[in-house]
This record gives sequence, C-alpha cells and structure tokens, in this order.
Amino acid sequence: MTGKYTGRVVAVALTIALATVVHAQNDEFEPVDLPDSMAEKVQGLDQEKIDFLRGDGALDFAERHDILFARLEGKSPEAIEAYIDAMMRVTELLKFDPERDMASIPLNTKSPYFNAWKTERPAALSTPREPGPINVQRYLQEGYKLGIPTFFNMPIALTPEDLVAGDVEVAIMGIGMDTGTGFRGAAYGPLAVRAGRVYLGTGFVNEPNMHAMVSAFNELTIVDYGDIAVDQFSIERSLEHIITKVHEVAAAGAIPMIVGGDHSLMYPDVAGVVRHYGVGKVGVVHFDAHYDAGRGSPHLLTHGQPVRRLFDEGLVPGKNFIQVGLRGYWPDAEAFEWMRENGLRYHPMAEVEKNGWDATMDRVLKEAVEDGPEYIFISFDVDVLDPAYMPGTGTPEPGGLTTREAFPIVRRLCAEKNVVGFELVELNPLVDPGYTSAQNADRVLQECLTGIAMRKRGLTEPHYLSPLTVDHGHDN
Repeated sequence: MTGKYTGRVVAVALTIALATVVHAQNDEFEPVDLPDSMAEKVQGLDQEKIDFLRGDGALDFAERHDILFARLEGKSPEAIEAYIDAMMRVTELLKFDPERDMASIPLNTKSPYFNAWKTERPAALSTPREPGPINVQRYLQEGYKLGIPTFFNMPIALTPEDLVAGDVEVAIMGIGMDTGTGFRGAAYGPLAVRAGRVYLGTGFVNEPNMHAMVSAFNELTIVDYGDIAVDQFSIERSLEHIITKVHEVAAAGAIPMIVGGDHSLMYPDVAGVVRHYGVGKVGVVHFDAHYDAGRGSPHLLTHGQPVRRLFDEGLVPGKNFIQVGLRGYWPDAEAFEWMRENGLRYHPMAEVEKNGWDATMDRVLKEAVEDGPEYIFISFDVDVLDPAYMPGTGTPEPGGLTTREAFPIVRRLCAEKNVVGFELVELNPLVDPGYTSAQNADRVLQECLTGIAMRKRGLTEPHYLSPLTVDHGHDN
C-alpha cells in the first residue's frame, strides 16, 4: 500500500468518523422517501437495507440524501446493493464491540509508583518555613533576561496555607495538559508565558496599564502557584486532581488563573470553581473559534468537548454560557440548533462583520454583567485571536479577533463582573517560530488582572475601561 493511498484511506476514515459524531446528535429522524427511479431499483432488496438507505445512518456518507441518491443514480441494482452493504458494514465497524475492543492493557495497579505523578512533597521534607508567599528573586528589579522565571516575576506559593497567610487575591498556576488533543505542545504553554517576556522586568510590570492608569501588580496580591500535576499518559486520571487544586485556590479566597494546556481543561477548571461557589451560580464567558460542545467521540472529554461535558453534568446551565469569536466550519447547522435549543448565547465573527466589534462587545457585556449569574469564569482559547496575532496554537482559524478587540473586552469583563476564575488555553509555543504568541498571551492575562484591580478600586464604569484616562474623575 503506497503512502499516498494510505493517506487517502485515513482521510476517508476520518471523514466518516466525523460525520458519525455529527449525526449521532440526531435523536429523532424521519426516513426520507426514495425517488421513483431509486425505489424501482431497490425494490428487491431486504427491507433492512432499504431502511438504512432512507435513514439517518446513510448521512454518515453524504451531507444530504439527495446528494447520496444522485451518486447512486447511474448505478445498476447490483452496484447499489453493494454500495449499501459497504455503508452498513462501515457503520458496524465503527461501533463498539466488547469481543473485539476490550483487548486494551489495563493500568498496573500493583506499581509502587502508581500515584507518583501527583504525590506532593511533605512539608517535613522541605526547608522549614512559615506559611506565606516566597519571593525567589535576588534583586529588587529582576530583568527579563535574569532571575528565576515566575509568572510576571511574582512570588511563589505552594500551599493553601500560603495563600491564606499572604491574603493572596490571584493565584496563577500552570496546567500543562495536552493529552486532550492530537496536536501535542500545549503542555509547554505555562513555561512559555513564564519565560517568554522579551522586554520589561519587575519594576516595569508595576507601571500602570496605559488605558486605565491602574497597575494590577500594585493593587493586587498575586502569586505564582506553580504547576498542577497531570498524568501525561491519561487525561482521565488527571481530572480529579485538577478539580481539587482549582477548588483549593478558590476555597482559600483567591481567584484561580490557569495557564494551559489544551481546552480539555475547561471542564476541571470550571468544575473546581463550581465546587466552591455552587451549581448555577457561575457562568462561563468562552472566547474561542470553536464551540467545543462536540458529541459522539469514543472519549468522553477532549479539547473539543468541555462545554458539552459541563452541560451534560448540569454544572453550568446552557443560558449561562456565552461564546465569542466562533468561525470557520464548526459548529455546523445542527450544532447551532442544539445551542439554541439549550439556551446557549453565542456571538460568531459573522456578527462582528455585520454589526461591528463595538456593538458586539456591548451585547456580550450586557449579557454577562446584567443578565448573567452572580459570578463568571472566563475561558480564553487563544485561537479566538487571528493567527496573525496567535500563530502558536494547534487549531488556528483565519478571520479571528485582533488584539485591539480582545484586550478591552477581557479588561472590561474582569472589571464589571465578579470574576472567580480565568483560564488561557491552547497556547502551543512549539509551532510559533517567534515570540508573538507568548507575548500576546502574557498581555491577555495582564488585561484581566488590570480589570480585577480596577474592580477592587471601584472603577467599573465603561468610561474607565476603554479610553485613556489619567484622572479617574474626568473623561479624556
């Protein structure tokens, strides 16, 4: 078998599998009528085969029945039967068969290192110290080329006791999980953000954001909470540990800010926050090129399914999801219908193209601030940005937001609403030949932190949040 032919077979198989995922969403389907010419050719076939041709199973092989019928129009009755047999055979092969598909290797529960990936260092094995954040920098102003990399050169904290003792308001942590996507590399996102600042050191970070004239690093107590362990061979084994750690931060009174990692993280990150604040009290504002509510995959959680997982488990009602930046080819018509039926609110790039960004941003803010639950969690998939601004991601989609559009809405959401969690996901520095992606990811985080600082100071009115304002008593 040649490489070219192998690639074609793989492509066809993937197409069929994706179609199966989409059409698995059809709970009810009314069989279509066959054209007279087609009905005449198949009248001698078993009823099971005719029913398959008329049913939704055939839509795994064509977008619509009329397309499939046109494909079969010139074929003989024998060729049509062979085609139907082939479709039915593929459909059966795609399904789970316990006699065929249970030959996987189980986990070695006898391994003495079964939980080595998440075992934490006991305090007795570390240097004795009082609880509280630890500054690991030697100099007052560590340069961007010097010092031990931490998020924004902030002190580190390792335990909930550190967070409580330090009255920490925001705990930034890395979660380098990328087993939820076939494109590896997002696991290096936290490292890229920590070390990817190519200019400005600690002293300059303390300077105010020019748009708001507020410095998050002067107003807030912020720490680097280190990286949360994941089992790099199993997304399923990683989830409960992540949920526990995110909840740990929220329960200590701090806002968990997560740097990923692929978008599978939305499920455990939001679940950890909801575990503390309660079901139904946390909404999600989701920036993404894709709607990430896929269904039908053999895996119950991937980077394309966290919205569905949260919804199916009842952790976040559909009306509390707001999605911004959707474009490209997913969701499709059926997925949009599912979103409408379940009350999800969405703002695709088509809306931006029609109404302009300012009108779209105002609509999103009104939904989140005035018509949303008490708290919000912001999930920022970096592929919401156009690849010109974010080449370092596994699923780039042209036609996205500019940084000039993304920064102010993040800043405003974090100022106008009570944000109880923030995640930045899908940053993959391995596919960025420069440093653009890490720089813009760094800035997205800073804009949120600025908004949180502004909220702390009571600067929540729109005129404080977008234009350059030197004197907060007057508009410029």
